[in-house]
Amino acid sequence: MESDEVMLAVRLTTAERTLLRWLARGHRGDVSEVVADALLDVLPALLAQDVPPSAEPPGRAAPCAVTVWLPPELADLLPALAARLAPAVPSACAALGTALRLWLRQDPARLAAGLRAMHARPSAPPHPHPRPLPRPHVHPFAA
Repeated sequence: MESDEVMLAVRLTTAERTLLRWLARGHRGDVSEVVADALLDVLPALLAQDVPPSAEPPGRAAPCAVTVWLPPELADLLPALAARLAPAVPSACAALGTALRLWLRQDPARLAAGLRAMHARPSAPPHPHPRPLPRPHVHPFAA
């Protein structure tokens, strides 16, 4: 965790929290990293959309709270998303929940594949020199 990251709490259902943790384990990361990746995936579409996605009815709170740490550049976009989705989504934390729920509605296998693709390390380039062939063993006293 970097010192300049922003801490936010997001309300999720038990199933959503379980899926998020499963994705984090499979990604060998933490929940905050997966949430940041999810935002990178859905925020551009949500901010550019003419019609906001249907938000859950106000007052219907999810039973679980998950605390995440986000880079300030991502956290700074959440108030704009909340304003875009207003009045159904009144705060940055609620906007985070809406964006995350939208992302989590996709097929879990597709989400896991997307995370792998986002963090794929390029394979090592081939060695510039081919391996030398082993020299045949010749007995030193052979004629």
